[in-house]
Amino acid sequence: LVFLVFWLRPKTGGSAVRITVDGKIYGTYALDKAQTISIKDKDGKVTNQLVIENETAHMQKADCPDQLCVHQQAISKKNQTIVCLPNKVVAEVTGNTRKDYDAVVQ
Repeated sequence: LVFLVFWLRPKTGGSAVRITVDGKIYGTYALDKAQTISIKDKDGKVTNQLVIENETAHMQKADCPDQLCVHQQAISKKNQTIVCLPNKVVAEVTGNTRKDYDAVVQ
């Protein structure tokens, strides 16, 4: 029952996608700005290409043999991920990059 409650609750939309390569943060990019991010390994070789458009992110290209990350659906909701295991690349949607305030006191 507890599992169903968490599974059925709506996921909140994210505002940014954080890319990590080999466990280290590569960069954080806003989902509301259309852009293409070329992800490079430690030798400077481009291994993956992530595209952000229409407030979603998807892996457009990868040099890995299985191409599983390229075939994953686009992500836009908080905590959704795209993983490229051979290249050790993870793209994860994160929450708001700014603080939201409940009230303003004067």
